[in-house]
Formats: sequence, C-alpha cells, structure tokens
Amino acid sequence: MTTTTPGTAQVELAIGGMTCASCAARIEKKLNRMDGVEATVNYATEKAKVTFDADVDVADLIATVEATGYTAKEPEAPKADAPGEHGPTDEEKADEELRPLKQRLITAVSLAVPVIAMAMVPALQIEYWQWLSLTLAAPVVVYAAWPFHRAAWTNARHGAATMDTLISVGTIAAFLWSLWALFFGTAGTPGMTHPFEFTIARTDGAGNIYLEAAAGVTAFILAGRYFEARSKRKAGAALKALMQLGAKEVTVLKNGREVTVPTAELQVGDRFLVRPGEKIATDGTVVEGSSAVDASMLTGESVPVEVGVGDSVTGATLNAGGRLVVEATRVGSDTQLARMAKLVEDAQNGKAAAQRLADKISAVFVPVVIALALGTLGFWLGTGQGLTAAFTAAVAVLIIACPCALGLATPTALMVGTGRGAQLGILIKGPEVLETTRRVDTIVLDKTGTVTTGRMTLIEVHTAEGTDETDVLRLAGALEHSSEHPIAQAVATGAAAKVGTLPTPEDFANVPGLGVQGVVEGHAVLVGREKLLEEWAMELPAGLKSAKDEAERAGKTAIAVAWDGKARAVLEVADAVKDTSAEAIRRLRALGLTPILLTGDNKAVAEAVAGEVGIDEVIAEVMPQDKVDVVKRLQGEGRSVAMVGDGVNDAAALAQADLGLAMGTGTDAAIEAGDLTLVRGDLRAAADAIRLSRKTLGTIRSNLFWAFAYNVAALPLAAAGLLNPMIAGAAMAFSSVFVVGNSLRLRGFQAADR
Repeated sequence: MTTTTPGTAQVELAIGGMTCASCAARIEKKLNRMDGVEATVNYATEKAKVTFDADVDVADLIATVEATGYTAKEPEAPKADAPGEHGPTDEEKADEELRPLKQRLITAVSLAVPVIAMAMVPALQIEYWQWLSLTLAAPVVVYAAWPFHRAAWTNARHGAATMDTLISVGTIAAFLWSLWALFFGTAGTPGMTHPFEFTIARTDGAGNIYLEAAAGVTAFILAGRYFEARSKRKAGAALKALMQLGAKEVTVLKNGREVTVPTAELQVGDRFLVRPGEKIATDGTVVEGSSAVDASMLTGESVPVEVGVGDSVTGATLNAGGRLVVEATRVGSDTQLARMAKLVEDAQNGKAAAQRLADKISAVFVPVVIALALGTLGFWLGTGQGLTAAFTAAVAVLIIACPCALGLATPTALMVGTGRGAQLGILIKGPEVLETTRRVDTIVLDKTGTVTTGRMTLIEVHTAEGTDETDVLRLAGALEHSSEHPIAQAVATGAAAKVGTLPTPEDFANVPGLGVQGVVEGHAVLVGREKLLEEWAMELPAGLKSAKDEAERAGKTAIAVAWDGKARAVLEVADAVKDTSAEAIRRLRALGLTPILLTGDNKAVAEAVAGEVGIDEVIAEVMPQDKVDVVKRLQGEGRSVAMVGDGVNDAAALAQADLGLAMGTGTDAAIEAGDLTLVRGDLRAAADAIRLSRKTLGTIRSNLFWAFAYNVAALPLAAAGLLNPMIAGAAMAFSSVFVVGNSLRLRGFQAADR
C-alpha cells in the first residue's frame, strides 16, 4: 500500500474468480460506489488499482469484492530464496495456476468426443449407446463445466446474466432432460436410436436425449477459455522485461577500493564505475571520464550521446566508449526506468477492457429465453395439454438455446485467424484486440527501429576532387574499425561491405569527443569532427563543406576524413530508413489510417525521415515519458489510436494506445506491452496485421450472427411444441459446421507482399 495525496492511499488488489470482462466491470462498479473510493479493475492482469480515503480500510475493499462474488487480496511481496534453494519460476507459477483449467479441458475433450460421435453417427448407436453416453457426459457436465455453473450462480445472485449463464442453463437443461427421458421416458429402451424424419410434429419428448449438446458445448468453450488464459498470463510480462533491463550488479568506489554490490543497494551519492560495454546502473552525473552512451533502447535516439564530466546519464543505457565514474542521483523507484515501468502499468490498468460481444448479447438473450421457457410452460398448462407436453415444450426452448454454435463462433475464428497470422509473422494476443482494429483511425509510428533500421549506417561518401572513394573507405574504415564508438563501427561496417578486408592501422589513438587518428598503409589519417582537422590546420574544401552542412541540416552525422595533411572526404552516417517503410505508409493510408511520426530524435532528423516515407505530421524531440501524453492527447481529440514501436521507450505508449503493435525485432518490454506483435520487423506487416484482425473480427461477428439466428429461428418451433429431434439435431449440426467452415476461410488470407 502506498500513500498518494494527503489523506488518501492507494492499494493494488489481486482479484480472483473473474471469467470475462463483464466481471471486471461489475467489481469496478461495486468498488466505485463506496464513499471515497476510486477503482480501476483490469481483467487481463487480474488486478484492481484502488485509491481510497483515510477512513476506508483495505479490509472493507476486500469485503466488497468478496460480497460481489469474487476473491481479493493484496499481492504478496516476493520472498527471497534460502541459500542453495530456488523458488518456482514465473512460468512454473503460471502453469500451476492453469493446471485445474487444463485438467477440466482434457476431461471434457476426451469424454465429449465419443458422446458427440455416437449422437451424430447412427452406425455407432449400439444397443445401450444412450447409457454409455450418459456415463461419459456426466463428468463433463458436472466436473468440467463446474466453473460455468459457479459463475452463473454468482451472476444470478447479483441479477446479471453473461455467457456463463447461457452455457450453464443450456447444458444443465439438456442434461436434466436427458436424465428424465432415460429414466422416466422411452429414451432408455434398449436399441433406441434417434429418429431421422424431417417432419415438424408435436412430440412428448420422452425419447429425446441431448447429451452431445451438453458435453460438446462444455468442451468447446473450455478450450477457448484455456487458450485465452494462457495469453492473459503474459499481460504483466512487460513490467518484468522493463525491470530486467537494468544492471544487476554495480562496481562502487569506496575508500579508493572497487566493491561489487547488487544494484538495489546503491544509495544516492554513491560513486560507481562504468566500464566500456557495461550498462549504467542508475541515473547519475558523470564525475570522471568521457564516453559515448547508447541510449537508443531507452530513449529512441538513434545517435549515441557524447557525455563528459557534469553530464547526466540514465540507468540501463549502455556505455559504448570509455571509462566513466558516475555519482548516483536517483535510485530505486525514482529512476527513469522505474518511472517508465510505472507508466506502462498505469496505461495497462487504465485501458478499458473490451466487453465481449457474446456477453453483451447474452445479457439480453438469456433472460428472454428463460422468460420464454416459463411462458411456454404456463401457456401449455393453461390450454390443458398436460404436464408432460407443457414441460417438454418449455425444456425444448432451453435446449434449443444451448449455445453450441455460439461456443464455436469466437474460438474457431480466433484459432484460424491467429494461426494464419503466425504463419505471416503476426501474433494476435486475444479476441479483445480484434475489436479495436476495426475502430482505429490514426497510427502513431516510432521512428527508430520501426520506420528506420534502428542502427547507424554509412549512407553516402562525398570525396574531394582527385580522391578515389575506395581509398577513402579503406583508410577511414581501417581506422574506425579500431574504435568502439557506434558511429565508428557503422563506418567500418559500411567500408568493409564495399571494399572487403580492411588493413590494420598503426599508432591508433582516440581523441575524446573529436574522433580518431592513426597511420594506415603509411598515411597519417584523421577521421572525426571538422574541429579535429582544424587542430591540424586543415580545412574542408568548399564542396565538402557544403556536403557536410547539408547532411547536418538533414539530421545526419557528418564525419570528415583527411590524410597526409589534406581533407579528402565527408562521410554521412545516419539511421537508415527501411526499404519497405514508404510502401507500408501507402498501405496504412489505404486502410483509412492517418500516420504520425513520433520520436525522441531532433526535428530535422524526424522531418527528413517523414519526407522520405510520405508522412505529413511529425512530433519530434519527445521524451519517453511524454509519448504516453501524446497518445492521450490524440485520444482526447476523439481519435482511436494505434501505436507501432519497438523500444523500451515505446512500451508505455503501446500500452496506452487503443491498439499497440510491437515490432518483433524490438525489446521484450515493447513486445509484451503491445496487442499485436510483428515478428518480421517489417512495417508492411502492420498493414497486414490490421487487415487480418479486421477480417477475423468480421468472421467472428458473422459467426455470432448465424449462431444466434439459428436460436431465434428455432425458438418459436420449440415454444409451439413442434421441435422434432431430428430437425433440432440437424440444425445444431448445420450451425456448427457453418461456423467452422466460415472460420476456415481465414486460412486463405494473404499478405499484400506475397
């Protein structure tokens, strides 16, 4: 529990027992009705974030949740393992939590398959097949479907109806009627088979059993719940991935000695050592040394930042150059990394959970069906048709409403759609994601690693008159190859790609903040800033000076090259635009989306990239924590926002956006915060992902329409007592086959570039 403003406190409760988004909405509504309480309940993370006044006790909050029919507790603090012992991993804990659901699913599938087969294939209807069906179906309806019955009872006590209510009522009605028909009707007679006449006639129902509907629906919907639960367990992984980015240990300078301690033990004012290639342990100020710091994964800036004494550095960034001594200024929860993790968590908690379409319809459909069943019973009793005929018609209404096709509508479309997406390098996290893709009208694109490659690349070589480009690349590349600086490595890599093996330099020296110098093949070579050449009394010729100025205006890094006392060339280094980005922007526009480029880089770089790929609106020089505010502002303008990013600095914005698309080539934090993952790292996949998601959602909607249309069409026949078992069975089978066939059409989806 934490204190916020004076007189208020905040607590995060772990909620148990939620089965759908409407459960989260119900808990949230109950908590917010309490005086002095503001709550947000996240179905995906199974947590409630509650802010409350001082006169409210946490026990009161927990009691309110429990009175609503769910469980609540404060999350347990992680316990340190005893020496030599290791506690269960997060994955093992998740598997343990899912084990009961998995056991129910295995039970349901293994027992329901033969029940369905015997009901649908006359050749399998042996002499006592109906009793064998009862033996197999009973554990499915009683044990495997127990979570649905429990949820339905909870909903009923609070005057609500959801998909769980429909499943429970339908399966229990089908099972209980089958029991009555077997023990008190004619369905238990040896050699009984289901008649196969396509006639509409009034029957007493004594020879009809519906065990396959009860068992089949349970198995199908449990399968959907299990696979959904597996993906839901990963909702908090973005926070773990963020915190794992930081350094685990740090070398602290104490009384002139170097002492290695866990990063968590750092205190403000401690001085610590950061060697080349190491992560900076926490936010601080450089007190000794100079270096280039690669902050791209955290800030999105493509160009390494040169730092020296007095400059601020951020924890989790990479020291790409020399030795640094840093004095810690912020530690623990005050660091920029920790604040970004908090932003991600807040964005996830604040995002409204999508209400399942099936739950919305069920909230109206279930009470109507129950009322119709009771009305049917009363009508036939009132007309003197007898208790058996009246009860047969009433139960037939409940049985025909059993959501067999409805149980298949979402899982099959999602299974086929996500499977096809995986083949194309598109990972869809869940059905709620699909509803969002239909509404988005604005797509915000991070620059570094999304529109661009995310790494510094040698773009162009400008040579002085009489200088050969090959000589420039060979000499400059050889010298830069010996440097650890990211820009130097970009030059060396680009040179090696064009001229092959690079020679080995002699007398190599790094000139801090300016560049490098040395002897290559007998030539005294300088590579670096223009100021480095000026210190050796060399000036750039007019042509090279113009090329340098133009490159810098475009936001590129210009590197001067000289040897033997004369300036010879200017090299342009920049974060190169991906070859496919311009085409991707055209495809996104074709889907009705307005692209916006959002980056932490300077405005000149951003506008140059935007102009190259065809983006009109640019928001540049945005700090990582401010990206969330940009997304919120766009949402406040009434836009439905999709966000594409790949870095840690994008994670919170991805979580805040209505639809987050993470590049699979990016960081784990970004990938886990996104709703869709683009494995290919190709921005064109974003357009394919939105097309596939919209198509999958359309399939789910059409499946739900036909599933309910079947119920609506058959209900009048059932209420009239004319529900012939063959017609009911055939209609059920047809609706299920139609739903599966409609879903399988998604297998033909093709990426636009294939």
